[in-house]
Amino acid sequence: SFPELFEKKKYELRIAGGAVRDLLSGMTPQDIDFATTATPAEMKEMFTSAGVRLINNKGEKHGTITARLHEQNFEITTLRIDVVTDGRHAEVEFTTDWEKDAERRDLTINSMFLGLDGMLYDFFNGYEDLKNKKIRFVGKSSERIQEDYLRILRYFRFYGRIAETPGDHEPSTLQAIKENAKGLAGISGERIWVELKKILLGNHVNHLVRLMYELDIAQYVGLPLDGNLEEFDRVTKNIQNLCPKPMTVLTSLFKVKDDVTNLDLRLKISKEEKNLGLFLVKHRQELTKAMGPEPLRPYQDFIMDSREANTNSKICELLKYQGEEHLLREIQQWTVPSFPVSGHDLRKMGVSSGKEIGTALQQLRDEWKKSGYHMDKEELLSCLKKL
Repeated sequence: SFPELFEKKKYELRIAGGAVRDLLSGMTPQDIDFATTATPAEMKEMFTSAGVRLINNKGEKHGTITARLHEQNFEITTLRIDVVTDGRHAEVEFTTDWEKDAERRDLTINSMFLGLDGMLYDFFNGYEDLKNKKIRFVGKSSERIQEDYLRILRYFRFYGRIAETPGDHEPSTLQAIKENAKGLAGISGERIWVELKKILLGNHVNHLVRLMYELDIAQYVGLPLDGNLEEFDRVTKNIQNLCPKPMTVLTSLFKVKDDVTNLDLRLKISKEEKNLGLFLVKHRQELTKAMGPEPLRPYQDFIMDSREANTNSKICELLKYQGEEHLLREIQQWTVPSFPVSGHDLRKMGVSSGKEIGTALQQLRDEWKKSGYHMDKEELLSCLKKL
């Protein structure tokens, strides 16, 4: 196993960062990152001579080597100190001092190391904070933020993952975030969107987005200046437990379709995300359930009339947005019926010209729709005789 290689060479190796946080919370980490006192060159030499396959990724200048072992990738990073930071990325130099490495990490809960013997190395009280569900920056908030302004959003993301209640922030942390909010203007849209999506699917989302407005962050991350916070409040209640897409949650802040376009300009969202946002802004008000025995009909008619492939999934997101849990379940079980009559059937009945066939099919389609898509081929064709 690769830990033995390190031991043999007297290099120290520990589990680092998020994986330690997850293990201490009793969760299975998604991926385990390691930190070591060995330099990238030393690791390369050690792995190569042991016949371990290295995956060439671009992490090496930051000190990260990726080894492939037992069908798994392991990222192992040399302890490092940030020498120069510009708010986006850092130039690093290597160190053998574990505390120095922990010092440049963002949050206390992400700054711990775990020895393979189970020993916890925790220089900044991260374990206490994790147990008390506190989100704090390592050292001085403003210094950590200025090293990489994206850490403002990471603060929110972990708050939504770990914190018990909304509003449990240190005033000095919020102050530092507010003073540095403008720095987010220099962060790429793609990086912001990755964090924002996680915030939108986490806990306390309503509280956290309001905070983004209070702390002047919204405008730098592509959100409208006059976001509709009342609607956002309503929709975040609607969608609890319905597993919405991030865009469905976010669209409730938007008043007009330009808000979607502006978000896209800033964050370079995917085409599918953009289309979903535009769809919801356009239809959320007037496409609602019917009164009476067939509440689903307007949604079904919309799907049947639509010529686009993924209308079904957009309608599901609309139902989540509207908080229609029962209808959502029904539409998920509904299969789109296929129209039972073809031009071939009409030819057999003696309708010969293409134009007449087209007109007749359209009329029959309307009758079929009126019947709630229940009429079968026989009924429709006998209907044609009447027409």
